[in-house]
Amino acid sequence: MPELPEVETTRRGIAPVIQGLHIQQVIVRQPRLRWPVPESLSELLQGQSIRSVDRRAKYLLLSTEQGTLIVHLGMSGSLRILTAGQAHGKHDHVDLLFTDRTLLRFNDPRRFGAVLWTAEPVFGHPLLKDLGPEPLSADFDGAQLHALAQNRKTPIKSFIMDSHVVVGVGNIYANEALFRAGILPTRHAGKISLARYQRLAECIRLVLEEAIRQGGTTLRDFVNEAGRPGYFQQQLKVYGRGGLPCPVCGESLAEIRLSGRSTVFCKHCQR
Repeated sequence: MPELPEVETTRRGIAPVIQGLHIQQVIVRQPRLRWPVPESLSELLQGQSIRSVDRRAKYLLLSTEQGTLIVHLGMSGSLRILTAGQAHGKHDHVDLLFTDRTLLRFNDPRRFGAVLWTAEPVFGHPLLKDLGPEPLSADFDGAQLHALAQNRKTPIKSFIMDSHVVVGVGNIYANEALFRAGILPTRHAGKISLARYQRLAECIRLVLEEAIRQGGTTLRDFVNEAGRPGYFQQQLKVYGRGGLPCPVCGESLAEIRLSGRSTVFCKHCQR
């Protein structure tokens, strides 16, 4: 599933290519995604130019003169830069064709992604307005997490995966950040000190930044007729390593299900 680093890598990959281009046509082959693709999308976008390509949480925001195209990659979606005329496949659901013959293609085998439009201020959109802070922003810190956690009995792993608390901390990154911070994933969010939250916020930022760096920003992952973006081969310390030695102390890593998600941790290093 594309997480925040993959979405940010996608943004950095496509932005230099499509920013400033004018839209000639929008081709919708399959409108039944997570939410229906607007029927009038082609008419709405025809002739407009892409002013910027931004990201909020896992949503890509393609801004134009008249509004914003909101794209979510869902569980299996990807965006690729192609050239007009290249044949489409079974799961290529939406194309943005630009006047210079550049083609931005949305592919989504499982159709849990979304391509939506708003003419209103985008950050007031129902999908965006109640989201928590960006973990890569300068104003994200442990004090915010600590304040929100007061009297909460929610396990800390579930707490930091709540997009109303902080966006973009998916299952992989929650496991990794908690391990680096030395915090047991089952510990109640309200029982963690401010100092430990400061360390956790720093670790969340670090694991996400490392994933983005490993993903790179080159176009070769996006200018690809047949494949999907490879994103990155990340060096994970705990996720997917249940039963293997802890990279710090050598003890076997424990694996449990927490809120239905695989959760791996070290009983010795995390408390």
